[in-house]
Amino acid sequence: MSTIDAGIDTLRSDAAEADAEAMPLPRFETPIVPKGTVAGRALIAVIAIMTFLASMTIGAVVLLRNAAGDWQADLAREVTIQIRPAAGRDIEADVGKAAIIAHSIAGIADVRPYSPEESAQLLQPWLGGLALNELPVPRLIAVSIATNAPPDLGQLRRALANQVPSATLDDHREFVDHMRLMSRTILAAATAVLLLVMIATVLSVTFATRGAMAASRQVIEVLAFIGAQNSFIAGHFQRHFLLLGLKGGAIGGAFAVGLFGLADFGDRLIVGRAGGEQLSALFGSFSIGFAGYVLVLAQIVATALLTAAAARHTVNRVLAAVQ
Repeated sequence: MSTIDAGIDTLRSDAAEADAEAMPLPRFETPIVPKGTVAGRALIAVIAIMTFLASMTIGAVVLLRNAAGDWQADLAREVTIQIRPAAGRDIEADVGKAAIIAHSIAGIADVRPYSPEESAQLLQPWLGGLALNELPVPRLIAVSIATNAPPDLGQLRRALANQVPSATLDDHREFVDHMRLMSRTILAAATAVLLLVMIATVLSVTFATRGAMAASRQVIEVLAFIGAQNSFIAGHFQRHFLLLGLKGGAIGGAFAVGLFGLADFGDRLIVGRAGGEQLSALFGSFSIGFAGYVLVLAQIVATALLTAAAARHTVNRVLAAVQ
């Protein structure tokens, strides 16, 4: 009887082992890179802030370059003749003679002498309510240049010097040179700001990547033990941080684009109102245009790619150091 009982127990044990082998084992999937962590959300916020600052810098450069280009184009289309009062000379006659000389030069589209009242009004913002009748206020002549065939300004300058000694020709070249220098300075400053933003972004991603690797240390050790290549592990971190970079970049870029859209809408509202023309003449349009929005979008993509590249580089360096 004991032999039969032992055989039955053996059969039962074999059946239990067979059932255990047939039953699927539970799977516990642990991601290589932790998702939904506080550090990840903080990195998204940092990238959003950096992207917003970079987008605002790009937009400001576009606006300022457009305004400077408009100013230079306006100045290039016009020169100014200044007639200074001189002892023993009739300033009205000198103004008329200078206007005739300007008309005689080929390539001059229009000549408009300013009246004494208009010349005085130009000085009102700087001199206030000071009476200008007793002051030797110069007279100005605005000379418009033809765009298709510009005149010989040297010939005009020599003719004025010979016939109207008190007249001087201002081609605004010095002011244009100052505008070009200002544009280059602004571009250099914006480039420096963008570089600082990129450096700050790379440092933030580097610290976040090291923190994520420390949190997944056991998983990484197991993968390395079973022969996983460094490129395989780095690829997971790269994809994870690429998504974080895209999310943060989209948030920061959306805020910047919305702000530029509001500025453009406000610019259209003030057109035709009091002070609108002066504001437009001074600052130009507040619209960054299609090219500006494309640059902002490209900057968002570049930030995401930079985030992914920084994460992959950090993972490869850490894994190479511990092996």
